[in-house]
Amino acid sequence: MPQFIVHPSPPLSGTVKLSGAKNSILKLMAATLLAKGVHVIKNVPHISDVGIMSQVLVAMGAKVTHVQDVLRIEIPSNINPHAPYHLVEQMRASVVVLGPLLARYGQAEVSLPGGDDFGSRPIDMHLKGLEALGAVFETSHGYILGTASNMVGAEIVLEYPSHTATDNLIMAAVLSKGTTTIDNAAREPEVVDLANFLSKMGAIIKGAGTSTIQIQGVDELQPSEHVVIPDRVEAATFLASVGIAKGEIFIQDAQPSHMSMLLQKLKDMGMTISAGSDGLFVKVDKRLKAVDVATLPFPGIATDYKPFIVTMLALSDGIGIVTENLFAGRFRYVDELRRMGADIRTEGHHAVVRGVERLSGAPVRSFDIRAGAALVLAGLAAEGETIVANAEHILRGYDSLDAKLASLGADVYFEKN
Repeated sequence: MPQFIVHPSPPLSGTVKLSGAKNSILKLMAATLLAKGVHVIKNVPHISDVGIMSQVLVAMGAKVTHVQDVLRIEIPSNINPHAPYHLVEQMRASVVVLGPLLARYGQAEVSLPGGDDFGSRPIDMHLKGLEALGAVFETSHGYILGTASNMVGAEIVLEYPSHTATDNLIMAAVLSKGTTTIDNAAREPEVVDLANFLSKMGAIIKGAGTSTIQIQGVDELQPSEHVVIPDRVEAATFLASVGIAKGEIFIQDAQPSHMSMLLQKLKDMGMTISAGSDGLFVKVDKRLKAVDVATLPFPGIATDYKPFIVTMLALSDGIGIVTENLFAGRFRYVDELRRMGADIRTEGHHAVVRGVERLSGAPVRSFDIRAGAALVLAGLAAEGETIVANAEHILRGYDSLDAKLASLGADVYFEKN
């Protein structure tokens, strides 16, 4: 299995450039299904999830090329609206092809989704919202079979501001007749990025980035070009790398407005963070202070940030309590940090983290993208060698994590095995 090998790091220094947002590009790729022709998307990271979504589109009949950071997707007139199990089970985000397939082709056959291993994440909200627009679903042999002969706008209230459900419903609504209103919609920057791309294609969308989104359906869309926003979770990863290894770096393209709550919490811990013209300057020259943290939907602390915060707290001065409000199973990596000498106790949705001065290198396993990256960062402040196995999870969300950390002075390298 692929693995990262990490040794203790000196204080980090230099500049690191962010890749395009993983949580945006996958939805943008699905959105290309809404219009025949050639779409061009730039600032696309070379991550395995992009490869999987490319395979999903190719299986449907599209042509996809990825050269440097430019993704070119050609959508034919006729699509095979079938997303096969062996691809969808690898990546939960592939469920977002449901909305565009139903909106443009009137049918969809999508395997029940897989992805990261941190608890159940049902897609009931997706299906209920699409049903409100006129879709009909049944399940058979592990597949969701959807049909929609006449999708009509509706008022939809989400039980929870799900990012992926909001994306799916926006993509279905843009070709539905009449007006669709989504209340309690997700407000993430990636939702705004998708709305901007769809607007370039001819969609009429108001309110993206707020809790109420209104979509006026149109008869057809046209292919377009778009540049993906920077990855705010990758930015959080490099912020945490300095919090753990200390040092001073510049994170090029980081957008403070995309993670204002996180930045405030990191400043409370003692990090010096200031905005430049095209990124963030970050400096840490002493041990951080413990704080309490709770994950919440945007603009709150994202659940994707939590493994980095827990790892920083594991080395901070004092005791911090971390509350996970989104995914009950997302503390599995804590056992791996304990193997490295972290003092962490979990109780249900809470983790009590008592900081230690130094961790100890050990063989550990990655269970999901962000937890795996957090274990790599933990190795920067651990005596001896840390080997992070099951690194295929990390590759799903990071383009050249080892090379980028190494450019800042970290002793990290990747082995394919």
